[in-house]
Amino acid sequence: MYAIVEMAGQQFKVAKDQKVYVHRLQTEEGKKVTFDKVLLLDDNGNVTIGAPVIEGAAVEAKVVKHLKGDKVIVFKKKRRKGYQKKNGHRQYLTEIVVEGIVAKGAKKAAPTKAKTEEKPAAEPKKAEAKKVEAPKKEAPKAKATEDLSSKTVAELKEMAKAKEITGYSSMKKAELIEALSK
Repeated sequence: MYAIVEMAGQQFKVAKDQKVYVHRLQTEEGKKVTFDKVLLLDDNGNVTIGAPVIEGAAVEAKVVKHLKGDKVIVFKKKRRKGYQKKNGHRQYLTEIVVEGIVAKGAKKAAPTKAKTEEKPAAEPKKAEAKKVEAPKKEAPKAKATEDLSSKTVAELKEMAKAKEITGYSSMKKAELIEALSK
């Protein structure tokens, strides 16, 4: 029995007790992982093809360890031009062992808890941002010039156009800031 499964953005042909190296997973070593994107399932000649995935099928695996792959050297050269670039790369990998292939009755993988925890955490940040905004309104014009200096020339020109300042297209950044702060 084997299955073709999508794991970490890649497709693998897996069988029971097979070791597979996949792109780094966010699961800790020793934990079990379930992959429910089974694209094809072969059970002793009985082939089932998903459209796009097979409902109820899953592959259960155990994370053995996290490691880095072999170094790959990327060397670019243009002859007679004096151009040479050498770059190296080592891919972060996770070694997993397939413990079983479930053909029917597998439950969908639950969404990660990190995603559900982010939404409530974002709401208090908005409230804090509102509290911070109130003192900014009372701030003197010195901070306004600091805000203008952090903007790009294009943004300053748009602001000058909105305030209907003449000759803004030929002004430099310092001149734009001076004209806008008046």
